[in-house]
Amino acid sequence: MDNKTVSEFEERVVAINRVTKVVKGGRRFSFAALVVIGDKNGQIGFGTGKAGEVPEAIGKASRAAKKSSRSVDLKEGRTIAHEVIGKFGAAKVVMKPAAAGTGVIAGGAVRAVLESVGVKDILTKCVGTRNPHNAVRATLDGLKQLKNQK
Repeated sequence: MDNKTVSEFEERVVAINRVTKVVKGGRRFSFAALVVIGDKNGQIGFGTGKAGEVPEAIGKASRAAKKSSRSVDLKEGRTIAHEVIGKFGAAKVVMKPAAAGTGVIAGGAVRAVLESVGVKDILTKCVGTRNPHNAVRATLDGLKQLKNQK
């Protein structure tokens, strides 16, 4: 069963950052990774990881993302049901449903989240800050606010 969950999720590396710790002998470098996972069918999760090497950091982040996965209701399997504004810190992400064939109008981190969750048509605008961590969390906050309309 565990192998099935690994294969059904698509993993996307949103950001990799080299971080430095200054110690008595000089600087120690490590890498922080931000990863978003999704099954393109309403499941989404994100995680962060930090390690001495990039692949290890990505591995840690993807394990954290699998633990934090949750489901989102999509309208007709391609867009969101209504306009919503996700907020986290200084970041605001405005998301509007779009007609079929519009595509994902989003940049960077927001695009990674929406494509991983399986949204095909949406209009978005990132306001306040485009910091990848805050943009991802604001997008997830917006998706969490969606009301299921059947």
